Amino acid sequence: MDSGAATTALVYREGNHSAGSTLILAHGAGAGQRSSFMVTFAQALSAHGLQVVTFNFPYTEQSRKLPDRPSVLEACYRAVIGFVRERLSGAHDVLVIGGKSMGGRIATQVAAGDRLIAVDGLVLLGYPLHPPGRPAQRRDAHLPSVGRPMLIVQGGRDAFGSPSEFTRLLDLLSPPATFHVIEGGDHSFKVSGTDRTGQSAVFEGIQQTIVDWIGRLKR
Repeated sequence: MDSGAATTALVYREGNHSAGSTLILAHGAGAGQRSSFMVTFAQALSAHGLQVVTFNFPYTEQSRKLPDRPSVLEACYRAVIGFVRERLSGAHDVLVIGGKSMGGRIATQVAAGDRLIAVDGLVLLGYPLHPPGRPAQRRDAHLPSVGRPMLIVQGGRDAFGSPSEFTRLLDLLSPPATFHVIEGGDHSFKVSGTDRTGQSAVFEGIQQTIVDWIGRLKR
């Protein structure tokens, strides 16, 4: 990658029924690709027929706590896209990028910065619209420049951006984004008062939404 750093990636091969699509998912600021959230979603989505690729940003790979500067994060993401396009055959059909929180934000910055980069859509899981408690510090000025289909999954009580805070932004996006709200969900889609079985059902609903949405990109 541009920074000269190296990182690792994990490929979750699609299950018996291949959807013919690849999804690159980047991790959030506080946990790497082996976090329970990332592994749970990658395994489930691959079982549904998607080829899923996760990776570590350089600071995570080097066991540092503070994220790299944006240019390094974006260079890393671009390098992963290039690797996937070159090495994984499924990505030549439909390639979607995105991630959890910060990982999704970096994916949008990469897409907005290069309208020619070969990605067909973006999946954003808990988009960090602003830091908690600082709604004026919005991180959405670049989103109208993405210019690809987007699926935004947002918890109803996400401290990084409640669904109502997206209303005006959604009107500016072309093509229109698909906005999926998890009622009662926090930034990681955990629903208060829900037991393990109920929480698993919430995650499964999100995963099916992702699979169905990517499936529609092929039509």
